[in-house]
Amino acid sequence: MLPTPTDLSNSGASQSWDNSTIYSALNGIGTSTSPPSSADWYLDTGASTHMVANSGITSSPCPLPLPQQLFVTVGNGARLLVTHTAAATIPTSSSPLHLPDVLVTPSLVKNLISVKKLTRDNAVSIEFDPAGFSIKDLRTRTVKLRCDSQGDLYPLRLSQHQALTASSPASAELWHNRLGHPGSNSFRQVLSSFDFQCNKSATHTCSHCQLGKHVRLPFYSSETSVYFPFQLVHSDVWTSPVYSHSGFKYYVVWLDAYTHYIWTFPIRQKSGVPAISRSFFSYVHTQFRLPVLALQTDNGKEFDNITMRHFLFAQGTAFRLSCPYS
Repeated sequence: MLPTPTDLSNSGASQSWDNSTIYSALNGIGTSTSPPSSADWYLDTGASTHMVANSGITSSPCPLPLPQQLFVTVGNGARLLVTHTAAATIPTSSSPLHLPDVLVTPSLVKNLISVKKLTRDNAVSIEFDPAGFSIKDLRTRTVKLRCDSQGDLYPLRLSQHQALTASSPASAELWHNRLGHPGSNSFRQVLSSFDFQCNKSATHTCSHCQLGKHVRLPFYSSETSVYFPFQLVHSDVWTSPVYSHSGFKYYVVWLDAYTHYIWTFPIRQKSGVPAISRSFFSYVHTQFRLPVLALQTDNGKEFDNITMRHFLFAQGTAFRLSCPYS
Protein backbone atom coordinates (compact mmCIF):
# COMPACT_ATOMS: atom_id res chain seq x y z
CA MET A 1 0.00 0.00 0.00
CA LEU A 2 1.34 3.45 -0.87
CA PRO A 3 2.18 5.45 2.27
CA THR A 4 -0.37 8.26 2.36
CA PRO A 5 0.17 11.11 4.82
CA THR A 6 -3.09 11.68 6.64
CA ASP A 7 -2.07 13.71 9.66
CA LEU A 8 0.62 16.19 10.72
CA SER A 9 1.80 16.31 14.31
CA ASN A 10 4.14 18.64 16.19
CA SER A 11 5.12 16.22 18.92
CA GLY A 12 6.07 12.59 19.46
CA ALA A 13 8.91 10.31 18.35
CA SER A 14 9.58 8.62 15.04
CA GLN A 15 8.69 4.94 14.94
CA SER A 16 10.99 2.42 13.30
CA TRP A 17 9.73 0.57 10.27
CA ASP A 18 11.09 -1.60 7.45
CA ASN A 19 11.77 0.26 4.17
CA SER A 20 12.22 -2.98 2.23
CA THR A 21 8.62 -3.97 2.90
CA ILE A 22 7.38 -0.72 1.45
CA TYR A 23 9.63 -1.13 -1.61
CA SER A 24 8.12 -4.56 -2.23
CA ALA A 25 4.59 -3.25 -1.90
CA LEU A 26 5.26 -0.40 -4.29
CA ASN A 27 7.05 -2.37 -6.98
CA GLY A 28 5.39 -5.76 -6.66
CA ILE A 29 8.75 -7.60 -6.59
CA GLY A 30 11.25 -8.87 -4.07
CA THR A 31 12.87 -6.91 -1.27
CA SER A 32 16.13 -6.58 -3.22
CA THR A 33 14.62 -3.87 -5.45
CA SER A 34 16.48 -0.54 -5.25
CA PRO A 35 14.61 2.68 -4.42
CA PRO A 36 13.18 4.63 -7.37
CA SER A 37 14.74 7.72 -8.89
CA SER A 38 14.53 10.72 -6.59
CA ALA A 39 13.37 12.85 -9.51
CA ASP A 40 10.05 10.94 -9.87
CA TRP A 41 6.89 12.30 -8.36
CA TYR A 42 3.73 10.29 -7.65
CA LEU A 43 0.24 11.73 -7.53
CA ASP A 44 -1.55 10.90 -4.30
CA THR A 45 -5.18 11.78 -3.63
CA GLY A 46 -4.77 10.91 0.06
CA ALA A 47 -1.77 13.14 0.74
CA SER A 48 -2.54 16.35 2.59
CA THR A 49 0.63 18.07 1.35
CA HIS A 50 3.55 17.63 -1.05
CA MET A 51 6.59 15.78 0.30
CA VAL A 52 9.97 14.56 -0.91
CA ALA A 53 12.76 12.41 0.44
CA ASN A 54 15.62 14.52 -0.91
CA SER A 55 15.78 18.32 -0.80
CA GLY A 56 18.09 18.28 -3.84
CA ILE A 57 15.15 18.32 -6.26
CA THR A 58 13.55 21.34 -4.56
CA SER A 59 14.45 25.00 -4.26
CA SER A 60 15.10 27.14 -1.18
CA PRO A 61 15.06 24.36 1.46
CA CYS A 62 14.60 25.80 4.92
CA PRO A 63 15.38 23.75 8.06
CA LEU A 64 12.69 23.62 10.70
CA PRO A 65 13.56 25.83 13.67
CA LEU A 66 14.71 23.96 16.75
CA PRO A 67 13.30 22.59 19.00
CA GLN A 68 10.22 22.29 16.77
CA GLN A 69 9.55 18.76 15.49
CA LEU A 70 7.14 17.91 12.70
CA PHE A 71 6.06 14.40 11.73
CA VAL A 72 4.12 12.84 8.86
CA THR A 73 1.85 9.91 9.64
CA VAL A 74 1.75 7.36 6.78
CA GLY A 75 -0.60 4.53 5.95
CA ASN A 76 0.99 1.87 8.18
CA GLY A 77 0.84 4.16 11.20
CA ALA A 78 4.53 5.08 11.23
CA ARG A 79 5.49 8.71 11.77
CA LEU A 80 8.29 10.17 9.65
CA LEU A 81 10.37 13.12 10.82
CA VAL A 82 10.24 16.29 8.68
CA THR A 83 13.62 18.07 8.48
CA HIS A 84 13.00 20.91 6.00
CA THR A 85 10.35 22.81 4.11
CA ALA A 86 10.96 23.76 0.49
CA ALA A 87 9.31 24.56 -2.84
CA ALA A 88 9.43 22.96 -6.28
CA THR A 89 8.30 23.62 -9.84
CA ILE A 90 7.32 21.23 -12.61
CA PRO A 91 7.79 22.42 -16.22
CA THR A 92 4.88 22.06 -18.63
CA SER A 93 4.13 23.01 -22.22
CA SER A 94 2.96 26.44 -21.01
CA SER A 95 3.42 27.84 -17.50
CA PRO A 96 5.13 25.71 -14.81
CA LEU A 97 3.26 24.04 -11.99
CA HIS A 98 4.22 25.39 -8.57
CA LEU A 99 4.53 23.16 -5.50
CA PRO A 100 4.78 25.38 -2.41
CA ASP A 101 5.24 24.13 1.17
CA VAL A 102 6.93 20.84 0.26
CA LEU A 103 7.88 18.78 3.31
CA VAL A 104 11.33 17.14 3.15
CA THR A 105 11.16 13.73 4.87
CA PRO A 106 14.34 11.63 4.39
CA SER A 107 12.61 8.37 5.40
CA LEU A 108 10.00 8.73 2.66
CA VAL A 109 10.06 6.08 -0.10
CA LYS A 110 8.26 8.04 -2.84
CA ASN A 111 8.05 11.75 -3.63
CA LEU A 112 4.37 12.55 -3.27
CA ILE A 113 2.27 15.28 -4.89
CA SER A 114 -0.92 16.14 -3.10
CA VAL A 115 -3.63 16.19 -5.76
CA LYS A 116 -5.73 18.57 -3.70
CA LYS A 117 -2.93 21.13 -3.23
CA LEU A 118 -1.79 20.83 -6.85
CA THR A 119 -5.22 21.62 -8.28
CA ARG A 120 -5.93 24.35 -5.76
CA ASP A 121 -2.58 26.18 -6.01
CA ASN A 122 -2.32 26.08 -9.82
CA ALA A 123 -5.96 26.33 -10.95
CA VAL A 124 -5.78 23.03 -12.83
CA SER A 125 -7.78 19.82 -13.05
CA ILE A 126 -6.47 16.26 -13.31
CA GLU A 127 -8.10 13.57 -15.41
CA PHE A 128 -7.06 9.97 -14.72
CA ASP A 129 -7.45 7.16 -17.25
CA PRO A 130 -6.09 3.59 -17.55
CA ALA A 131 -3.06 4.78 -19.56
CA GLY A 132 -2.07 7.69 -17.33
CA PHE A 133 -3.30 11.16 -16.47
CA SER A 134 -3.62 14.67 -17.95
CA ILE A 135 -3.24 17.97 -16.12
CA LYS A 136 -5.46 20.63 -17.70
CA ASP A 137 -5.82 24.37 -17.26
CA LEU A 138 -9.02 24.93 -15.31
CA ARG A 139 -10.13 27.92 -17.41
CA THR A 140 -9.15 26.95 -20.98
CA ARG A 141 -9.25 23.15 -20.57
CA THR A 142 -5.99 22.88 -22.53
CA VAL A 143 -3.62 20.07 -21.57
CA LYS A 144 -0.56 21.43 -19.74
CA LEU A 145 1.07 18.06 -19.02
CA ARG A 146 0.42 14.45 -20.04
CA CYS A 147 2.05 11.48 -18.30
CA ASP A 148 1.58 7.82 -19.16
CA SER A 149 1.63 5.13 -16.50
CA GLN A 150 2.83 1.56 -17.06
CA GLY A 151 2.26 0.21 -13.54
CA ASP A 152 -0.24 0.45 -10.73
CA LEU A 153 0.65 4.01 -9.68
CA TYR A 154 0.51 7.40 -11.39
CA PRO A 155 4.10 8.68 -11.63
CA LEU A 156 4.87 12.13 -12.93
CA ARG A 157 8.01 11.54 -14.99
CA LEU A 158 9.42 14.22 -17.27
CA SER A 159 11.25 12.94 -20.32
CA GLN A 160 14.55 14.40 -21.48
CA HIS A 161 12.73 16.07 -24.38
CA GLN A 162 9.99 17.59 -22.21
CA ALA A 163 11.29 21.08 -22.97
CA LEU A 164 10.73 20.51 -26.71
CA THR A 165 7.26 18.97 -26.54
CA ALA A 166 3.92 20.70 -26.46
CA SER A 167 0.38 19.41 -26.12
CA SER A 168 -0.88 21.95 -28.65
CA PRO A 169 0.72 23.44 -31.79
CA ALA A 170 3.31 26.02 -30.77
CA SER A 171 3.94 29.28 -32.56
CA ALA A 172 6.95 29.95 -34.74
CA GLU A 173 8.17 32.48 -32.20
CA LEU A 174 8.14 29.88 -29.41
CA TRP A 175 10.14 27.38 -31.51
CA HIS A 176 12.54 30.13 -32.53
CA ASN A 177 13.27 30.75 -28.83
CA ARG A 178 13.56 27.04 -28.03
CA LEU A 179 16.04 26.42 -30.85
CA GLY A 180 18.40 29.18 -29.73
CA HIS A 181 17.35 32.05 -32.04
CA PRO A 182 18.62 30.68 -35.38
CA GLY A 183 18.67 32.73 -38.57
CA SER A 184 15.58 32.78 -40.77
CA ASN A 185 16.96 30.35 -43.39
CA SER A 186 18.26 27.86 -40.79
CA PHE A 187 15.05 28.16 -38.80
CA ARG A 188 12.88 27.43 -41.84
CA GLN A 189 15.03 24.42 -42.74
CA VAL A 190 14.86 22.97 -39.22
CA LEU A 191 11.08 23.28 -39.05
CA SER A 192 10.62 21.62 -42.43
CA SER A 193 12.92 18.69 -41.60
CA PHE A 194 11.02 17.47 -38.51
CA ASP A 195 7.60 15.87 -38.36
CA PHE A 196 5.77 17.24 -35.35
CA GLN A 197 2.60 19.18 -34.66
CA CYS A 198 3.30 22.89 -34.66
CA ASN A 199 2.63 26.03 -36.58
CA LYS A 200 5.59 25.93 -38.98
CA SER A 201 5.10 29.44 -40.25
CA ALA A 202 8.42 31.19 -39.87
CA THR A 203 6.91 34.66 -40.17
CA HIS A 204 7.62 36.42 -36.89
CA THR A 205 9.62 39.28 -35.41
CA CYS A 206 12.19 38.59 -32.68
CA SER A 207 13.20 41.70 -30.73
CA HIS A 208 16.10 39.82 -29.10
CA CYS A 209 17.63 39.01 -32.49
CA GLN A 210 17.21 42.59 -33.62
CA LEU A 211 18.98 43.96 -30.56
CA GLY A 212 21.69 41.29 -30.71
CA LYS A 213 22.53 42.10 -34.33
CA HIS A 214 22.48 45.88 -33.98
CA VAL A 215 25.74 47.64 -34.77
CA ARG A 216 24.49 50.98 -33.45
CA LEU A 217 23.11 52.19 -30.16
CA PRO A 218 19.30 52.13 -29.83
CA PHE A 219 17.27 55.34 -29.88
CA TYR A 220 15.41 56.34 -26.75
CA SER A 221 12.35 58.55 -26.42
CA SER A 222 13.36 62.19 -26.60
CA GLU A 223 12.36 64.46 -23.74
CA THR A 224 13.28 67.67 -25.60
CA SER A 225 10.47 70.25 -25.67
CA VAL A 226 10.28 73.34 -27.86
CA TYR A 227 7.87 76.24 -27.29
CA PHE A 228 8.23 78.58 -30.29
CA PRO A 229 9.52 78.51 -33.89
CA PHE A 230 13.27 78.30 -34.52
CA GLN A 231 14.04 77.45 -30.92
CA LEU A 232 15.62 74.30 -32.35
CA VAL A 233 16.38 73.60 -36.01
CA HIS A 234 17.61 70.27 -37.38
CA SER A 235 19.71 70.15 -40.53
CA ASP A 236 21.29 67.50 -42.72
CA VAL A 237 22.77 67.08 -46.20
CA TRP A 238 21.24 64.50 -48.53
CA THR A 239 23.29 63.08 -51.39
CA SER A 240 21.32 62.29 -54.53
CA PRO A 241 22.35 59.17 -56.49
CA VAL A 242 22.02 61.18 -59.75
CA TYR A 243 22.60 64.79 -60.75
CA SER A 244 19.64 67.06 -61.40
CA HIS A 245 19.11 68.76 -64.76
CA SER A 246 20.72 71.86 -63.26
CA GLY A 247 23.76 69.95 -62.01
CA PHE A 248 22.84 69.68 -58.33
CA LYS A 249 23.83 66.53 -56.44
CA TYR A 250 23.44 67.64 -52.78
CA TYR A 251 20.47 69.06 -50.90
CA VAL A 252 20.56 70.84 -47.54
CA VAL A 253 17.42 70.20 -45.46
CA TRP A 254 16.34 72.46 -42.56
CA LEU A 255 13.56 71.31 -40.23
CA ASP A 256 12.01 73.50 -37.55
CA ALA A 257 11.33 71.34 -34.45
CA TYR A 258 8.31 73.43 -33.41
CA THR A 259 6.35 73.75 -36.67
CA HIS A 260 7.91 70.73 -38.46
CA TYR A 261 8.19 72.95 -41.52
CA ILE A 262 11.00 71.97 -43.91
CA TRP A 263 13.17 74.07 -46.22
CA THR A 264 15.30 72.40 -48.88
CA PHE A 265 18.15 74.06 -50.79
CA PRO A 266 20.10 72.41 -53.63
CA ILE A 267 23.92 72.78 -53.74
CA ARG A 268 26.54 71.44 -56.12
CA GLN A 269 29.25 70.69 -53.53
CA LYS A 270 29.22 70.04 -49.79
CA SER A 271 31.58 72.95 -49.41
CA GLY A 272 28.60 75.18 -50.16
CA VAL A 273 26.93 74.41 -46.80
CA PRO A 274 28.36 77.48 -44.94
CA ALA A 275 27.18 79.86 -47.65
CA ILE A 276 23.67 78.39 -47.82
CA SER A 277 23.53 78.43 -44.00
CA ARG A 278 24.20 82.17 -43.93
CA SER A 279 21.44 82.65 -46.48
CA PHE A 280 18.98 80.59 -44.46
CA PHE A 281 19.71 82.44 -41.20
CA SER A 282 19.24 85.79 -43.00
CA TYR A 283 15.96 84.53 -44.47
CA VAL A 284 14.64 83.53 -41.03
CA HIS A 285 15.65 86.86 -39.49
CA THR A 286 14.10 88.93 -42.29
CA GLN A 287 10.86 87.00 -42.81
CA PHE A 288 10.06 85.94 -39.23
CA ARG A 289 12.00 88.42 -37.08
CA LEU A 290 13.28 85.48 -35.03
CA PRO A 291 16.76 84.15 -34.33
CA VAL A 292 17.77 80.48 -34.63
CA LEU A 293 18.55 79.60 -31.02
CA ALA A 294 19.98 76.10 -31.59
CA LEU A 295 21.12 74.06 -34.57
CA GLN A 296 21.40 70.27 -34.34
CA THR A 297 23.12 68.11 -36.96
CA ASP A 298 24.93 64.81 -37.24
CA ASN A 299 28.73 64.65 -37.02
CA GLY A 300 29.27 65.33 -40.73
CA LYS A 301 32.20 67.63 -41.45
CA GLU A 302 30.08 69.81 -43.75
CA PHE A 303 28.64 71.27 -40.51
CA ASP A 304 31.31 70.48 -37.90
CA ASN A 305 34.12 72.68 -39.21
CA ILE A 306 35.87 75.93 -38.30
CA THR A 307 33.88 78.08 -40.74
CA MET A 308 30.48 76.89 -39.48
CA ARG A 309 31.50 77.10 -35.83
CA HIS A 310 32.69 80.70 -36.21
CA PHE A 311 29.47 81.62 -38.03
CA LEU A 312 27.22 80.05 -35.39
CA PHE A 313 29.23 81.65 -32.60
CA ALA A 314 28.78 85.07 -34.21
CA GLN A 315 25.01 84.45 -34.50
CA GLY A 316 24.75 83.36 -30.87
CA THR A 317 23.35 79.99 -31.99
CA ALA A 318 24.01 76.89 -29.89
CA PHE A 319 25.56 74.08 -31.93
CA ARG A 320 24.37 70.57 -31.00
CA LEU A 321 25.65 67.28 -32.43
CA SER A 322 23.86 63.94 -32.27
CA CYS A 323 25.44 61.02 -30.41
CA PRO A 324 28.09 59.28 -32.58
CA TYR A 325 27.12 55.90 -34.12
CA SER A 326 23.50 56.24 -33.02
